Amino acid sequence: MFLFIFLLLYDRISADIALCPLDFYHEQFAERVEPEREEPTTGLTIHDILPEDPKKYDKMRPPKKDGQPTKVYFHVTVMGLDSIDEGSMTYAADIFFAQTWKDHRLRLPENMTSEYRLLEVDWLKNMWRPDSFFKNAKSVTFQTMTIPNHYMWLYKDKTILYMVKLTLRLSCAMNFMIYPHDTQECKLQMESLSHTTDDMIFQWDPDVPLVVDENIELPQLALVHNHTADCTQVYSTGNFTCLEVVFELKRRLGYYLFHTYIPTCLIVIMSWVSFWIKPEAAPARVTLGVTSLLTLSTQHAKSQASLPPVSYLKAVDAFMSVCTIFVFMALMEYCLVNIVLGDSDLPKPPQPAKKPDSIFDMAAKENSFLLTGAPKIPVVTPAQRARNRAINIDRFSRIFFPLLFTVLNGTYWIMFAEYI
Repeated sequence: MFLFIFLLLYDRISADIALCPLDFYHEQFAERVEPEREEPTTGLTIHDILPEDPKKYDKMRPPKKDGQPTKVYFHVTVMGLDSIDEGSMTYAADIFFAQTWKDHRLRLPENMTSEYRLLEVDWLKNMWRPDSFFKNAKSVTFQTMTIPNHYMWLYKDKTILYMVKLTLRLSCAMNFMIYPHDTQECKLQMESLSHTTDDMIFQWDPDVPLVVDENIELPQLALVHNHTADCTQVYSTGNFTCLEVVFELKRRLGYYLFHTYIPTCLIVIMSWVSFWIKPEAAPARVTLGVTSLLTLSTQHAKSQASLPPVSYLKAVDAFMSVCTIFVFMALMEYCLVNIVLGDSDLPKPPQPAKKPDSIFDMAAKENSFLLTGAPKIPVVTPAQRARNRAINIDRFSRIFFPLLFTVLNGTYWIMFAEYI
């Protein structure tokens, strides 16, 4: 009996000793460690804010209360305006766009203690949201660095705030009638895509509807004013709500003054130098007139390079055309001078040799001059008379051309003084 008990204990101890010390520790510790318990999750899910009965929530229908259309409030923060292209009539804008609406069908989270709660933006796929779009946008870029630049808040009064940062390339209908003294109005329009005014109405935030960065600087335009407006439009399918931001951009005149107006006036004045060159110097006067005319044509083409080809006359076109006419008339003035000169500068045909007076005839003429005392009248040739007329034309042009150009130039600047 004792032998049997001894053998039984010996077999158990030998089996424990046969294990590796580390394995023995793990085996002993495993017997004492209890399995981990799953902690209850406290994260918020989309089902915590939607109605308990999913059939009571339709994400395609706006949350109308008492039959009144849903009001969506807009706020726009403009951080930058740039890339204004007159040729394509477009401009770029960086904005923060905020939409706020109240959805009374939602539920508040049970553990919501703060004024608002940050929600996952992906939940908007299962919720109703305004179907706003940018009406005059050519392209829209959504910022994703370093994270997607948008967020959504839920307030205690069941108000939803959705904020997003966008870069927009927008169309702007420009009128260049008084270019470069023009002021353009560029708009940022936001309209409903599928909901009429019976279901949804856009309104500007009553507190702060629009914020525009005061440090916005443009190279050739100045942002002089901005305001909000309503652009609700009637289509064949109904009235669709629309809001817009209007930017008034005034063109800076300094660039055009130093690169267009002053050089053009100097070219016109340079063409008048021919009035002080003697009429016989045909190569000099013709070269000066033609060079001035070609230079002015190049200057005119340069001033139109950045503009679209419009069919109406612009202010700069009128100015350049008048200057071109003055240069052309200076060239035509020499044509008139040359006609007046006629053939006086051509070599004269040989005259038959006159028979010299006899000594008695010369003495008789000398005696008659001494007795009468009459002065000897110089004979003016037709060539001299023609040259005098040509010089008088040049003298008249030296006064008439500058005076007329000054009057027309002053009239131009007086007309557009109110736009400067």
